[in-house]
Amino acid sequence: MVSSRYFIDLTQPEIAAQLKKNPLVILPQGSVEQHGAHLPTGTDIFAANVIAHAIAERMDGLVLPGGPLGVTPLHMSYEGTITLTPETYIRLVTETCASTAQHGAKYLLILNWHELNIPALALAAESLHREYGMTVLTVQACFVAEDMFGKECNGLTHGGEIEALAVLACRPELVHLDRIENASDQQHGRKMDHLRRTRSYQPVLTDVRSIAPTGWYGSPQNATVEKSGKMVNTIADAIAKDAAEIFKQLDLIQGGVREVKQLNQAG
Repeated sequence: MVSSRYFIDLTQPEIAAQLKKNPLVILPQGSVEQHGAHLPTGTDIFAANVIAHAIAERMDGLVLPGGPLGVTPLHMSYEGTITLTPETYIRLVTETCASTAQHGAKYLLILNWHELNIPALALAAESLHREYGMTVLTVQACFVAEDMFGKECNGLTHGGEIEALAVLACRPELVHLDRIENASDQQHGRKMDHLRRTRSYQPVLTDVRSIAPTGWYGSPQNATVEKSGKMVNTIADAIAKDAAEIFKQLDLIQGGVREVKQLNQAG
């Protein structure tokens, strides 16, 4: 087993040996944006990183240095937000992963926690598959979290319990539940989030304040370190299992040229 799952922690011989053993790389993606007074601006990338690492342990993969920046003009009315243009973001993702393809990475799992990255990631994934020959699977981890923990955490809200739990799982010192203040109306926030998350209609919103006038809404006060570990492990178990099966299916339907190697140690 490698000494670390993080690509940037390893030496060149360690990376070469691991890619030969199992050519799977995982790219966590998030953003840097305001999350109220109680959560750090890096909430999304912290969430993506901690889940990506847990998945790498289960699938015997390497976690690439992903982000931290994403596409988030919606939050630019608040200090602490840094956004990339879609064009810059696509190029950054593509060139990062294409470099690993040159070194032998064949399977790419893009693990995203920030929904405004989704359109650009779809284009990058298409390019990495068609131009660089990678088998690519993009997982919207924030929505997996919503599906699995939305009922007990009052949904997936910006700055709410699910996001607080994700940060507690890796950087608990950055979560300030004692600073919770000025939560926006949850009913309005849910209504606006539902409006922009349907399959059929995707309106473009100018400013996050149209969703939450104070920049965030939710109920993070019930988040605990114990619950955070449960959430991350449950999500990682589910994604690792599903991703391993999807990669196997992709190999079969796309020629069966490559064999999936130890994508799920538990299996």
